[in-house]
Amino acid sequence: MELLVEYKLDILIALEQTKRKWEERLKDIEELASSYKRRPLCPRYKPQLSKPWQATPVWKLFHRQTQAFNFAKTCKQDVHVFALEKNAENKQRIYLVTTYTELWFYYRTYNETSLMHCYEVIPEEAVCKLYFDLEFYIPANQEADGKQMVADLIEFICKKIDEHYGIKCSLEDVLNLDSSTKEKFSCHLIFLLHNAAFKNNIHIGNFLRKFLQPAVLLTRKRDATVPVVVSRSQSCKAATDLPSSLENQTVTKDVSHKNPDLSFLIVNGKHGEKQLFVDLGVYTKNRNFRLYKSSKAGNSVVLDIAEDNRFVPEPVKNSCIEEQYFLSSLICNVRFSDSLKILSCDNPKEAKEKSTDLDGSVSNDPIGGYQFSPYPEIDNFVLFLVNKDNVQGGIRRWNYFSLEQLLVYDISKYRWCMNIGRAHKSNNIMIVIDLKSENWYQKCHDPVCRAENFKSECEYFFVLPTILQLLMLRKSLTATHENRELNTKKSSSITGDNENDICFLEAAEDIELAEAAETFQPWSTDEIPDELLIEVSRKHKGDETKK
Repeated sequence: MELLVEYKLDILIALEQTKRKWEERLKDIEELASSYKRRPLCPRYKPQLSKPWQATPVWKLFHRQTQAFNFAKTCKQDVHVFALEKNAENKQRIYLVTTYTELWFYYRTYNETSLMHCYEVIPEEAVCKLYFDLEFYIPANQEADGKQMVADLIEFICKKIDEHYGIKCSLEDVLNLDSSTKEKFSCHLIFLLHNAAFKNNIHIGNFLRKFLQPAVLLTRKRDATVPVVVSRSQSCKAATDLPSSLENQTVTKDVSHKNPDLSFLIVNGKHGEKQLFVDLGVYTKNRNFRLYKSSKAGNSVVLDIAEDNRFVPEPVKNSCIEEQYFLSSLICNVRFSDSLKILSCDNPKEAKEKSTDLDGSVSNDPIGGYQFSPYPEIDNFVLFLVNKDNVQGGIRRWNYFSLEQLLVYDISKYRWCMNIGRAHKSNNIMIVIDLKSENWYQKCHDPVCRAENFKSECEYFFVLPTILQLLMLRKSLTATHENRELNTKKSSSITGDNENDICFLEAAEDIELAEAAETFQPWSTDEIPDELLIEVSRKHKGDETKK
């Protein structure tokens, strides 16, 4: 009997020890799983021949935004600049250059760790989608219905887009991303218009200030209980640049009665002041705009699909629905096409100073009311192309597509089409400059040419003159060297990784300049410049004298 009891005790002890071991092992596994969740394992991005849509890898970090843009200009891939927020206290950011495909490959794994505070950098002058940043402080606006305010705003903007540009859109064309907390209502709206995009985000700001100006004035007047009236002559002025005479004007009719549809845009600020539901400060050059599934540093709430979102991306082969939401949310993910309509809204004050056309006779005038492009050498080259055969063509306007690094020039007066071998009677042409491939081609606004998707190529495909390539390269080098001098003065803030990035840039630039110089031939084989003939003659005379 005693043996039986001892045997049972031994079994119980063994079971207890086994249980303890399993609990310890389970704890180790849970800790390991937790560490993998914090630092997930991810395969390396390697494009495959079986997946031709995958771009070749480019992943480069910089401590300066300008350095990132300069490096991006040297890449042949469709790269873009993104900002990664590192520190919640000082909001310090580093800048990443990569492709959409590669970013998504890593972002889907690391968006809760190293890539959790990621922003898209909207390049200056780049064609982009209409976007909004909406927010208000909930404790100060207890009766405000955020969802209804968003729906009313979308309806109002869709109406104005239809009236102003003749483009139909609805709730189904607007991606609604939400990152609200108990204290703050916050969301982003991205309008995915059919075959249309804005010239750049500055024009978006002008467009919104034009139609939201009454609400802006109302926020300024409600605290002082002074009624105001809206002047049409100032309808496109910036909200921060309103004339004092307009602010001090007193009339008998309140703006809220004249524009009842805009009263819903007025909210109370954190300290009781009146402010606009729409943030008009996000339409500046090189603006950082938070990515889908990202959060701000020091905050765990990410931008996610809102409950009242009505937009659903169309299914795409070899791409999941999450990736399509991600690509749809990117502000500069706009691809050039013949049917794409570029929307613009100038500041009235600036528009008065701009002309409608530019021909070769007046090189200092702005082009087509939109000033010069960032590449004046290319502007002059395009003017040279369209001033021939006794026809003095001009540049009506230009647009920059950052996705493909294309400069698209709409030409006026010069209508020669390489597709039909003659000039169109009424339809104009386009000159497209590919900054990556350093070549150019012609396209048409003519319906027949557009139906054929005509693009001058093969025997009509021309490479940009080497001298122009050198000028573009030298311009890029100058900006980089200025950057480098600035960084030298602030060397204490540059880490070893950044120094490696600068060395890489120097090497890449030297190689490009050397290759360009080797192929540079500013004259044809049948024509020798006078300067060279004189130099050779002098050298020959010197040799004869020595003899």
